[in-house]
Amino acid sequence: MIETVATTGSTNADLVARLRAGESIPDGTWLRAETQAGGKGRSGRAWVSPPGNLYASTVVNLGEGDPPAQTLALVIGLAVHEHVANSLMIADHRHVMLKWPNDVLVRGAKVAGILLERSGDVIVVGIGINIAFAPQIEGRATACISELNSKYDADPGYALTFLAQRVAEQLALWRQESLPALITRWSAAAHPIGSPLSVNTGDGATLHGAFAGLDAGGALRLRLDNGETQTIHAGDVSLIAEGTT
Repeated sequence: MIETVATTGSTNADLVARLRAGESIPDGTWLRAETQAGGKGRSGRAWVSPPGNLYASTVVNLGEGDPPAQTLALVIGLAVHEHVANSLMIADHRHVMLKWPNDVLVRGAKVAGILLERSGDVIVVGIGINIAFAPQIEGRATACISELNSKYDADPGYALTFLAQRVAEQLALWRQESLPALITRWSAAAHPIGSPLSVNTGDGATLHGAFAGLDAGGALRLRLDNGETQTIHAGDVSLIAEGTT
């Protein structure tokens, strides 16, 4: 089910509030806003939300035997990556790539981002995709699907019908496949091993190194300039070669 509202503060915040109020929200429920006054990105950033782009949230009810919840970042990233790649009329989908933990880039410019928030045994998944407009963000390259030669009209409601299907398919696969298989699929859609990265770990420190893949749990492995490899479980990652974050 897809519910659309003209405007709200944040679709993620709305679903979290409903869950905390005791509402049971089934998987497959989506809330989309045409605009957001308080859109949220990772690390507390604002997500600029003009009309014409996609702002939508859904839920994943965790069950006994489900894989680790943190691996949902990889799963949802794969769903959005597939949706963006399928939306573009470009023969070489290698130009569409994932950046850990779950940003989607096209030719190095950020097109989509994902925010996961937990409320009890439910993960609220927020997805923002630049469809009609690419908000200008200082220090980051951005792009929108319509400017990148889209197959479809720049209609976020129409786009969500396709995205919702991709998410459902990826969640079903997540519950069936092994974690190594998921990491292999994510890695195949990501920027290449050896890509230069910088990582803001949130404590004021910035690490510089090269992408060394993911560890067995899905965390980022960063090969530092001194040759050591450090595992990053949380941080703000910049792909230096493309000037994106």
